[in-house]
Amino acid sequence: MLTENLILILSSHWQHTIQTFGVDELAAYQVFNYLVTAYSNPSRQYHNLEHIYHTLGTIDTLQSYAQDLPSVQLAAWFHDVVYDTQAEDNEEKSAEYAVEMLNNLGIIASNITKVKSLILNTKNHKANDLDSQVLIDADLGILAAEPINYQKYAKAIRQEYAWVSESEYIKGRQQVLERFLQRQRIYFTPLMFKVAEPSARLNIQVEIDTLIKTTGSSFHLT
Repeated sequence: MLTENLILILSSHWQHTIQTFGVDELAAYQVFNYLVTAYSNPSRQYHNLEHIYHTLGTIDTLQSYAQDLPSVQLAAWFHDVVYDTQAEDNEEKSAEYAVEMLNNLGIIASNITKVKSLILNTKNHKANDLDSQVLIDADLGILAAEPINYQKYAKAIRQEYAWVSESEYIKGRQQVLERFLQRQRIYFTPLMFKVAEPSARLNIQVEIDTLIKTTGSSFHLT
């Protein structure tokens, strides 16, 4: 999708969400521009505007499960706003950024607290409430993509970690993928578990197999 078209679509989605809170239109537009700038950083091969677009689209599909849909949508906008592959506190910093921006917009404290909590829950993909389940399922929707799109995703993640040596990346990536397969279920919502779980597990296993072939090493789930 052309960047201009994507921004127009996202702008419409942002306006629809933010007007729920009755905030100043100009201030909301400025925050949207901040978000676009952050997600348009050239270093972001996957965690970019396309990712936000697809995450929001999946949230729309899963909205019947949400208890506070506007907060889930806001959390989606901010959940990767700070993204540095050499840092371990991206979610915490993204949550802090969200708190600052939403305070500036005059969003009520209870919603800000909810958005912060939702963002922090994406760190380990653990959901302690229905809204977290919706956000996390949407964030992980790419795992169930068509094989060609999953391969593009895997390649993009590797590009974001270009500073990591091949051997170290493969080792780390295998560990991440292994943790997903060891989960009782990758997706929390009934719909995603039904329609996406099998595809996600197959995609992950295929990527693991590909990594094994790359190194010529054996890999076993424990």
